[in-house]
Amino acid sequence: MNLSRRGLLATGGALAAGAAGSAGAANGVGEADSVGVAKARSGRRVRTGFEQLADDGYAPLSGERIGVVTNPTGVTRDVRHIVDVMHADERVNLVAVFGPEHGFRGTAQAGGSEGRYDDPATGLPVYDTYLKRGRPLADIFTGAGVDTVVFDIQDVGARFYTYIWTLYDCMEAAELAGKRFVVLDRPNPVTGRAACGPVLDREFATFVGREPIAQAHGMTAAELALLFNAEFLTRPVELATVPMAGWRRSAFYDETGLPWVPPSPNMPTPDTALVYAGTCLFEGTNLSEGRGTTRPFELLGAEGVDRRWAEAANRLGLPGVHFREAYFTPVFSKFQGTTVGGVQLHVHDREAYDPVRTGVALLVTAKRVWSGFAWRPDHWIDKLTGSTTVRTLIDAGADHDEVAAAWQEKLSEFRRVRRRHLRYRRR
Repeated sequence: MNLSRRGLLATGGALAAGAAGSAGAANGVGEADSVGVAKARSGRRVRTGFEQLADDGYAPLSGERIGVVTNPTGVTRDVRHIVDVMHADERVNLVAVFGPEHGFRGTAQAGGSEGRYDDPATGLPVYDTYLKRGRPLADIFTGAGVDTVVFDIQDVGARFYTYIWTLYDCMEAAELAGKRFVVLDRPNPVTGRAACGPVLDREFATFVGREPIAQAHGMTAAELALLFNAEFLTRPVELATVPMAGWRRSAFYDETGLPWVPPSPNMPTPDTALVYAGTCLFEGTNLSEGRGTTRPFELLGAEGVDRRWAEAANRLGLPGVHFREAYFTPVFSKFQGTTVGGVQLHVHDREAYDPVRTGVALLVTAKRVWSGFAWRPDHWIDKLTGSTTVRTLIDAGADHDEVAAAWQEKLSEFRRVRRRHLRYRRR
């Protein structure tokens, strides 16, 4: 059965291997500059790290037993999963898959995973990495019999999106287990132009932020891996990165020519990712962050909120965004089955838009216009922002500019560190 399945999948794998290559692809990390910014409308395209790896005949994985950390976003441009493609290719000895939050095939909601099982499509053993780290995760890598761990997951550019900390934890565990680690790069969907927002204090380290990086980090997964290895891991792992070709830091996801696969159930579109680094802060309040709607993180609200919130937010004149008075009924999560009032964000100039400053401005105005505003009792907002500063300043009556001023010194320090690990040009 495995041979016939492998043979069937190989037909599609051969088609992928024959896809058109890039003249600049062979130049390595950060040297694919002749490709230019990929735009679907011009026919120029970004090529992912996996495409570069496949074009190279999987040479960096030759002779090794491979395990892949991935989820539904690990796809080719014709949306076949890389695990299916690699399993079908005799040049790759793929022996295991490792699933993060939401699972390898994506069957679990937020805060869930798929557990240990054998993948029906390939027969490969799938191991659960969610909330595992250190020696227990190292033992999973050892027990799976892998020599090299490969990471390929689409990130969304925000510190509290857990996949980058799965990357961190897997790098740490791979070093403990004596395994090599390879990161296949994908675009930051909201560009890699700049880092913005508060930087985490280590005192507040959790799975939504292990190390002091900015709330919107402006890096790719491979760049983060390089930063983690050089700056944060006590013992660096043997690390290799496979870069993209044709990506520029100024490119938004819809300029890459790549298909969008929701990285998690509440990240349905690149528009969601655009606002997420700011509006996810509403997870730390008693307002709905739009889970249970078709526009999570773009719709925000609570029972009793009315037009005054949108009016107050629009008066601020924040760059790149308008706010519409909105009413919605979540089908799950906060206010399930209840019609609530609030705002919908409409980003009209995404290059001018600052998601973190906007998110803070919405917290400030919500607290001022709605008497029912409250932080979550566990002060989850401090874990999301990385310290007590945002919460305490807002409670003291500070406006959004005063709150943003408080994080500038640490942000400048992070930007200096970040710059050492960037591998793509801006334009």
